[in-house]
Amino acid sequence: MNTAAPSTGDLYLVVGYDGSPPASRALEAAVTLLHGRTGRIEVVYVAHLPSIDMLSPGAVAEMEASFGDVAQELRTEAGERLGGREERWGFEWRQGLIADELIAAAEGIREAHADDNVAIVVGSSSHAMHRVVGSVAVSLARRSPVPVVVVP
Repeated sequence: MNTAAPSTGDLYLVVGYDGSPPASRALEAAVTLLHGRTGRIEVVYVAHLPSIDMLSPGAVAEMEASFGDVAQELRTEAGERLGGREERWGFEWRQGLIADELIAAAEGIREAHADDNVAIVVGSSSHAMHRVVGSVAVSLARRSPVPVVVVP
């Protein structure tokens, strides 16, 4: 009989990051949550094309190029925020519905690290309409297969 306590595993945190104040608070919270534990922060920027059917192919290409520029800026910004405080992190740029892509990122990590803990960390919006109609945080809380930390 093995009486050893089960391992708590590493902690992998998927942080939704778009450079906004709520996203910056989420990144700060992730650093705090990871402190003193083994694991990693995966910073995820999700670019969302609004109603692609109404855009010309040229407009779509221009928006995608713009998203690439934004992603590079956000990666640099995240690195500056994390520099000297947390070196175990990565950056990923995805395109699609924000909640869906954050869930997909978390599920990918969970599949690769089945014995570890995975959670999504997002900031909450202060906009009243988002709280009522369906912010990313609300959507994640309803559908995420992994724990969700919503940072005020």
